[in-house]
Amino acid sequence: MNLSEALLHALKAHGAREIFGIPGDYALPFFKVIEESGILPLYTLSHEPAVGFAADAAARIHPGLGVAAVTYGAGALNMVNPIAAAFAEKSPVVVVSGAPGKGEAQRGLLLHHQAKSLDSQYRIYQEITCAQACLTDARAAPTEIARVLRACLSNSQPVYLELPRDMVSVPCEPVFAAGEPAHDPEALAACADEILARLHAARSPVLMIGVEVRRFGLEEKVAELARRLGLPVVTSLLGRGLLAGTDAPLLGTYIGVAGLPAITDLVEHSDSLFLLGVIVSDTNLGVSAMHIDLRMSIQALDRRVNIGHHVYPEIPLGPLVDTLLARLPSRAALTHGHAAASYPRGLPADDAPITPLDIATAINDLMDAHGKMPIATDIGDCMFLAMDVEHTALLAPGYYATMGFGVPAGLGLQAATGQRPLIIVGDGAFQMTGWELGNCARYGWDPIVLLINNASWEMLRAFQPESKFNNLDQWRFAQAAAALGGEGVRVRSRAELAQALGAAHGRRGRFQLIEAMVARGAMSPTLARFVEGVKSKRA
Repeated sequence: MNLSEALLHALKAHGAREIFGIPGDYALPFFKVIEESGILPLYTLSHEPAVGFAADAAARIHPGLGVAAVTYGAGALNMVNPIAAAFAEKSPVVVVSGAPGKGEAQRGLLLHHQAKSLDSQYRIYQEITCAQACLTDARAAPTEIARVLRACLSNSQPVYLELPRDMVSVPCEPVFAAGEPAHDPEALAACADEILARLHAARSPVLMIGVEVRRFGLEEKVAELARRLGLPVVTSLLGRGLLAGTDAPLLGTYIGVAGLPAITDLVEHSDSLFLLGVIVSDTNLGVSAMHIDLRMSIQALDRRVNIGHHVYPEIPLGPLVDTLLARLPSRAALTHGHAAASYPRGLPADDAPITPLDIATAINDLMDAHGKMPIATDIGDCMFLAMDVEHTALLAPGYYATMGFGVPAGLGLQAATGQRPLIIVGDGAFQMTGWELGNCARYGWDPIVLLINNASWEMLRAFQPESKFNNLDQWRFAQAAAALGGEGVRVRSRAELAQALGAAHGRRGRFQLIEAMVARGAMSPTLARFVEGVKSKRA
C-alpha cells in the first residue's frame, strides 16, 4: 500500500463517501491514484470554490466527512472562502492539497503557484481548520492522518492535509483510527443532572437545536429527547431543516423579529433556554425583539456546556444526549400545548407577477403533490423565503453568509445522497457558481433549480437602497440552460411558475432551470422583517 492509498482508505473508514476536486500539476499523481484505485468516487467541478461548497454540502447532509482535493497555491488558495464557511458553520471537510516535492523545494527557485513562502498556504489554512499535517514522512503519516481525521470528526470542523507530489507513491502502513478524546464520566453525569434540574425548575423552558445535532448524527436521539422532555422545540436559523425526518414536536424556527411572533415570544421569555448545538451568532440570536440573557441559558456546543456561570469542559454532544436520555422516563412527557407553524399553500393560477412568497407557496404545493425534496439555497432572499417552506432537509450558509453556495451545494447533496435536490438561488449568486450545472450531464445529476432573477443584489439593496451599484444587468439564464446540458424556462406569472415547477418535477435525467422573474424591491416578509430588525439593532 502506498501513502495515497492509505489516505484514501482512511478517509473512507472515517465516513467519506466521495471526493470533489480539480486537478493541477502538483496534485496530478494523487488524482491518478484516486481514479485508478476506485476507493472513493471522484467528481471534478469547474472552479475550486464550488469544490469546497460541494464537499461542505456532502458533510452537512450525512454524518461523516466531506473531501475536497486540489492542487497547491492556485487551487487551495482559491478554496479558502468555502473552507472558512465550513469552519464557521462547523462542517467536517477534509482538504487534501498537492504540494511541491522535497527536491523541488530545495532548488532555490521560486516555484509556480508559490505566494510569499512555500509554507504560506499551510499557515493560511491553520486559521480556518482545526488540525493540519504535511505528509512528508511515510513512517509518521499513518499517525498524523489518524490524528487529523479524528480532530475533524470530534470538532466537526475542517482539517488540512498537504501531500507533496513525490510522496504520493511511497510505501506506507495502513491508518488505524484514533480514539475519541476522553471525557470525565463524573463531570458528564453532574452536567446532565444540573441541566435536568434547571429545566424541571423553570417556568417556561424551551429547547432550541442547532447544527451540531446534524453534524454528530444525533437527530433521532434528539427527537426522542424532545419527546421525553415535553418542551417546546424550535431550531435556530442555521439549524433549519433539522428533525425534518422525525416525529419530534417541532414548532418552527426562531429568527427573532423576523420570525413568527409566537415563537419569538416563547424563546425570548424563556427562563431556561436550552441551546443544544446552537452557534451563538448574530444571525441565530442577534435580531431578537428583546434582549436574550444568555446567563439564563444552557449552552451545549464545542465540546463544552455552559450553565449560567458554570462551565463543564470536554463534554461531547453525543454522550451528553445519551446521558440525558438515560435519566428520563422512556415514555413521552405531556405535550406543551403550543401550535406548530403553518406554511402558505394554494398558489392562485393567475397572471399576477411573482413575489418571493409566491415561490415558497408554489414549493409547498409541489411537495404536497409529490413529496418533500431536500433543498439547497444560497444566501439572500432565497434563504429567507425558504423559512416559509414546509420543514424539509435544508442546506444554507445561514451564519457565514457567503454567496455562491447554493448550486454547488445542491450538486454535492445529490452526489452524496442520490436524492434529487431543489436548488433556490438568486441571480447574483448564480453568476458566481451557477455554471457548475454544466457538470451535471456526465454524472447524471438532475436538480431542479429555481433561479430568482430580479436583476439585483436585492438583500444588499434592502440595507442600502440608494446605491445604484446593487443593480445587475439582465442576463437571460434560461436560454443558457440548453448549452449547459439542461432545460430552462423563464416565467413571469404565478400560473407560469406553478406549471413550470410541475413540469420540471416530471422530467428526469437533465437539470431543470426555472428562471422566475421578480421585480426589484420585492422581498419575502421574513427578509423584510430581518432587515428592519438588523437596522434597528444597529441604530
